[in-house]
Amino acid sequence: MSANLHRPPAHPLSPVPLADFKVGVDNVIFSVDTQQNRLLVLVVMRPDDPFAGHWSLPGTLVRQGESLEDAAYRVLAEKIRVNTLYLEQLYTFGSPDRDPGQSPQTFHLRYLSVSHFALVRFEDAELIAGGSGTAWYPLAQVPQLAFDHNEILAYGYRRLRNKLEYSPIAFDVLPELFTLGDLYQLYVTVLGEGFSDYSNFRARLLKLGFLQDTGQKTSRGAGRPASLYRFDAAAFEPCKDKPMVFI
Repeated sequence: MSANLHRPPAHPLSPVPLADFKVGVDNVIFSVDTQQNRLLVLVVMRPDDPFAGHWSLPGTLVRQGESLEDAAYRVLAEKIRVNTLYLEQLYTFGSPDRDPGQSPQTFHLRYLSVSHFALVRFEDAELIAGGSGTAWYPLAQVPQLAFDHNEILAYGYRRLRNKLEYSPIAFDVLPELFTLGDLYQLYVTVLGEGFSDYSNFRARLLKLGFLQDTGQKTSRGAGRPASLYRFDAAAFEPCKDKPMVFI
């Protein structure tokens, strides 16, 4: 005997309106102060609501006819001057409630943030005076930021740590000539104490074959003079697309 299955009559699903998006960019810009061994992040003071008087990552809404990349560079050009700046796209953040300052007239809007990431040389980075406040904050001392920018910053820091392991990004912020101790200290500043002992770090980096011993030495303090090296981009070229671990 077959069972009778009773199902409710089918009704068309209630139509849900499509989201109306505004797109912005937020930039996570890191630098390493090699003199004081501090990992720094660029922050700006918001002059207007929402979050007036709070620090945030430098960001902006994308203008009509403007690419995401152009918008990211535009807002940074208003805050910082550097000789070379390479931005890479980080992640897209789009929680429905990430902008708490919406009015009833704009409540239907969704704000997407296409975040970007960069590491710049501290000595070459000049903060532009005027306008809203701009500052380098030590990563360990960054306060509560506006919107979801602490989450964006945490994601950017994870990317920085990963790139130190798998790319030669450290050499973008070191001077042309450096000691292996300088290089090790940069890694310690970003990754923290205990990521690797110096002897293993030194042996691994030299084995990779793209650090060129210049034959020059530098004296610091009472210790033995240390050899000066430079990063050999040509020697690194065959390794560029291969997965590797620097540390």
